[in-house]
Amino acid sequence: MTQPSSPSPTATYRLQLQPDFPFAAAERAVPYLAALGVSHLHLSPVLESVPGSTHGYDVVDHATVRAELGGEAGLRALAATARSHGLGLVVDLVPNHMAVPEPVSLNEPLWQVLRDGPASPYARWFDIDWEAHGGRLLLPLLAGRLGDEIRHLRVDGEVLRYHGHTFPLRPGTEGLPPARLLDAQWYRLAWWRLARSELNYRRFFTISELIGVRAEDPEVFEATHGTVLRLLHEGVIDGLRIDHPDGLVDPGGYLARLHERTGGRWTVVEKILTGDEQLPAGWACAGTTGYDALRHIDGLFVCPQGSGRLFSHYRDFVTPLADEGGDWEETVRRAAYEVVTHDLSAEVERLVRTAARISARRPEPGDHAPWALRHALRELLVRLPVYRPYAAEPEQAAHNEALLGPAAAQARTAFRVPEEARAVDLIHELALGRLTDGPDDATADCADFTARFAQTASALHAKSVEDTAFYRYPVLLSACEVGGDPGEPALTPAAFHAYCARMQRDRPAAGTALSTHDTKRSADVRARIAVLSECPDRWRDVLGAIPGAVCEAGGDLVGGAGPRDPMVSWLAWQTAFGLGTPADGTAADRLVPAVLKAVREAGLRTSWTEPDTAYEEAVEEFVRSGPCGPAAAPLAALAEELAPFIRANVLGAALLQLTMPGVPDLYQGTELVHPTLVDPDNRRPARFHPELLEALDGGTAPRDLSGEKLRLTAAALRLRRDRPQWFGATGSYDPVYAEGPAAEHCVAFCRGRRVLTVVTRLSLRLVETGGWWDTLLRLPPGGPWREQLTGRTLPQGSVVGLNELLDESPVALFVRE
Repeated sequence: MTQPSSPSPTATYRLQLQPDFPFAAAERAVPYLAALGVSHLHLSPVLESVPGSTHGYDVVDHATVRAELGGEAGLRALAATARSHGLGLVVDLVPNHMAVPEPVSLNEPLWQVLRDGPASPYARWFDIDWEAHGGRLLLPLLAGRLGDEIRHLRVDGEVLRYHGHTFPLRPGTEGLPPARLLDAQWYRLAWWRLARSELNYRRFFTISELIGVRAEDPEVFEATHGTVLRLLHEGVIDGLRIDHPDGLVDPGGYLARLHERTGGRWTVVEKILTGDEQLPAGWACAGTTGYDALRHIDGLFVCPQGSGRLFSHYRDFVTPLADEGGDWEETVRRAAYEVVTHDLSAEVERLVRTAARISARRPEPGDHAPWALRHALRELLVRLPVYRPYAAEPEQAAHNEALLGPAAAQARTAFRVPEEARAVDLIHELALGRLTDGPDDATADCADFTARFAQTASALHAKSVEDTAFYRYPVLLSACEVGGDPGEPALTPAAFHAYCARMQRDRPAAGTALSTHDTKRSADVRARIAVLSECPDRWRDVLGAIPGAVCEAGGDLVGGAGPRDPMVSWLAWQTAFGLGTPADGTAADRLVPAVLKAVREAGLRTSWTEPDTAYEEAVEEFVRSGPCGPAAAPLAALAEELAPFIRANVLGAALLQLTMPGVPDLYQGTELVHPTLVDPDNRRPARFHPELLEALDGGTAPRDLSGEKLRLTAAALRLRRDRPQWFGATGSYDPVYAEGPAAEHCVAFCRGRRVLTVVTRLSLRLVETGGWWDTLLRLPPGGPWREQLTGRTLPQGSVVGLNELLDESPVALFVRE
């Protein structure tokens, strides 16, 4: 595998740039972030995007640094200030898509394609199927059917206007009658609902406002990456985070080109790994952004027995059907069928058209009816256990076959007639990229199918699992996180150590993350919720004692405050417990949007496109009067009771991320206790508290858990900054095992044979079983060892009881002097 040729960061700090937090605001935070101990600022996308965007992933101009953030001058000023404090910049890059903005003229390349059609020099930029809709690009932007909306269309010189939208007219068509004028354009205006089944351009997942870009084309790559590459070579930017590489035709080829053009700068990719899946070895990058690390850290703090009992209580409370939250695998399968037949039907139909052309030209293994190809395609896609195969990479061939072979065997069973099931064989071979011989046009179709199959698979997995099933299976919400597995939320220390050893060996400069702009709940919210897996009966009793906690459709108790949906009640109460009671009194304003988003994403009673207004109003009223009202007092009492164990989870997860193999990425504000919910809650402008860090550095003891977390974070970050050789590629990772009856409650490891991390897991269960008893920890050879938080020193060769070692804090960070 290709390792970065530039120095890797020791730690990055993610800043979510937006008009309310531009480059100048980031520049003011530099002294504090430098003092905290990070080596690089990690900036959200900086290129020109849709005006007012709070995230920047809707790029409209790759040549320009975003004016609302301060433009290139502002970025350069930030870089200079960062450099003067010893910090570099890592920038988020979006190669997969651009925005379809309002007005479209904001996206100049797309505007020219709409005006000039396939002959436009920019037509190669976008992933458009020109064979559909008579060679016209479908624009599903109308509020209603064309016949009803045509009265709102008007010609204004060389443009066509529709409310806030403006479209270019094909030259020479300005004077045509309305009906002929519309037919003469290179685009077809249509009702927005037609996007689901009729769209003929690749989009980002199911978001029609984001059109796919063909970064695999060398000319398109240079045009869309030129500004960022220039800023890299001029020393303004030092590294890159690549957004959604699974949307690209050939992620491996893309990364190879990027590696060459950047001179091997440190680069991580937002790749979601599933189960034991590993990043393709040939990818020229440092590794992933760290959702796989998040999964392995979170899993340590989930009790396997308790999570099973929690499921039993959930089942009694909610009484869900198997495929509506009663069984994880069944829930995922149903969600996948819904998405592949509904939300992604346009993408599937494009694949069917391509497969039908191939089938007609290849009697063997072709000659299949379109319905059979469609059925085979759907059945294979829903059974793929990972986001996508990588057929363009020869070293992945065996891995791809291991994934697609069993999926194809299962897909064949969905056909009643065995001979018709042979349609699966054709789809299987095409998905693996094996049909490369034959006529040129057939070969091109085969390559196109292989690429589109992989891209559609990744969209299906993300949409059906992350955006649907996670919201239909809210048993333990801390496990419903990107990269997670709610069906098996708990992981053992052995699994964590094996993962870390592999990271140190294969990807020592990969990213690690606990909270990001995309996490559905921040690390601290998940840490609170995870404690419930250690006291499932207590959670059941608390819900049972709350008036109106159980809805009419669930259980024997009847409460009048909730909507007729016990699942949303379970989700809302658990979310409220995870959020806690914000000091600024914003609980309802934050919890209501999060719960409404959850029920819309779940799509069981309401959705984004088919909203049930009465139901949503009932949900909002329930959340405000229940989890955010006086009835929620038992939640606060439970949180107070569980505070010591919440503390152990918060500090333990933080220390693991900060000292395990990889480059830790801290999301803005998470150096303190930072309870946030799904966006937009977690994308609010950052706030910093340098005075707290200054007080701690001055010797003031932490006053609360936020102070403890800040002290721990600064100590670990500064250690990584000052001694990078202990943590990086030249370092080492050695598990350290406790000995005694409570050994499984300790996770410890040594980095570079100089840094010892000790963390308590499942602390509530530890207390319930009598504590550490005589469980011991043998310190690694050498010494003496000095603890960074308390200053205590242990002599060389110490064998110390964990009840003594962790008497003041559930975590410890030692350095060998």
